[in-house]
Amino acid sequence: MNFIEIIVQTFAQSGFAAMTWQQGAMLLISFVLLYMAIVKKFEPLLLVPIAFGMMLANLPEAGLMYDATAEASNALAAAQAALANGTGSVEAVNAAAAQVASTHWYNSGVLRIIYSGVKSSIFPCLIFMGVGAMTDFGPLLANPASLLLGAAAQLGIYVAFTVANLLGTYVVIDGVPLFTAAQAAAIGIIGGADGPTAIFLTNNLAPELLAPIAVAAYSYMALIPLIQPPIMRALTTKEEREIKMSQLRKVSKTEKIVFPIVVTVFCVLLLPSVAPLIGMLMLGNLFRECGCTERLSDTAQNALCNIVTIMLGTTVGATADGLVFLRPQTLAIVFLGLFAFCFSTAGGVLLGKVMCALTHGKVNPLIGSAGVSAVPMAARVSQVEGAKANPTNFLLMHAMGPNVAGVIGSAVAAGFLLMMFK
Repeated sequence: MNFIEIIVQTFAQSGFAAMTWQQGAMLLISFVLLYMAIVKKFEPLLLVPIAFGMMLANLPEAGLMYDATAEASNALAAAQAALANGTGSVEAVNAAAAQVASTHWYNSGVLRIIYSGVKSSIFPCLIFMGVGAMTDFGPLLANPASLLLGAAAQLGIYVAFTVANLLGTYVVIDGVPLFTAAQAAAIGIIGGADGPTAIFLTNNLAPELLAPIAVAAYSYMALIPLIQPPIMRALTTKEEREIKMSQLRKVSKTEKIVFPIVVTVFCVLLLPSVAPLIGMLMLGNLFRECGCTERLSDTAQNALCNIVTIMLGTTVGATADGLVFLRPQTLAIVFLGLFAFCFSTAGGVLLGKVMCALTHGKVNPLIGSAGVSAVPMAARVSQVEGAKANPTNFLLMHAMGPNVAGVIGSAVAAGFLLMMFK
């Protein structure tokens, strides 16, 4: 074998030769997301692992998301189908069955193994514990009306669910509706701007859509600083954006300790299916507030949350395989996710305008946009937009009330949809 033949064979066995246009398109998308995360600073803690995982999954022949057990099971099913059709043999079925018996989960790609934490909802629940440990519910307790803004900002969930359900009714591809009612519910939850909740609900209602829904939810969460401001400015006047809000009252330590306990008992009794999310969220918050578990609180909000974020972000991005991702159904999910985010932002801002009118200008409508549950990204966007209109404006703590209310609101919405469609 001469040198030229070696070069030719090396290239033929490389990923370059196996590259498809779909994988190339997904690589370009991953590069754009990396640029936005690193250069534009759009939530890099989320977007960098998601974009890099997307890049890894679309490098041909790497096998990082290879599912050994699923591959063996599919081969056995194909052999059995061939035998039933008269085109296969008993020997082929026996060989496939032996392959299934000898295949183990640890034969899969490394990212596929880590992805088990997403499929089992372990990662989303651990993220919720970390969010609870990092979150101060004081602004919500100081201004309980924030709950209304958090509820209004869930509008996108129900609008997206309705649209997806209509598409499932009227759009049929190869005799199959575009979406079922359960799939429409899973798509709608993207509007809550809550990645862990989206994963949890989709795992239970439409696991076959987990990849596009998870990627859409986390990508749009990271892009909130790009998505929300135009909507906020379009729905408010300059005078409304300039409104300065009075300082919040001081919340006692007792209130902060009792709150997670009461919310857990009430929400879980009302919607038992929401127990994993609400329970972990409030457990993390109790670690923070009780005053005797500083080490646990520190671990939950730092080391544990950072580790899980790396694994969840990378594997969620790795589900965006171009060979299956660039399909009409997936593209519709991505569009509906953006649609849901826009309506959730609009719902919060519009109720903020109503509250502004009812209080004679004491509520800045911008804090309503923070009712989506992306903590604390959405609250920071409210602060930035308010400061642009009035440099002396400080809306962050006021926006944190609707922001943390949105976390509870999206979890409760998920529990309701789970009760209705499972």
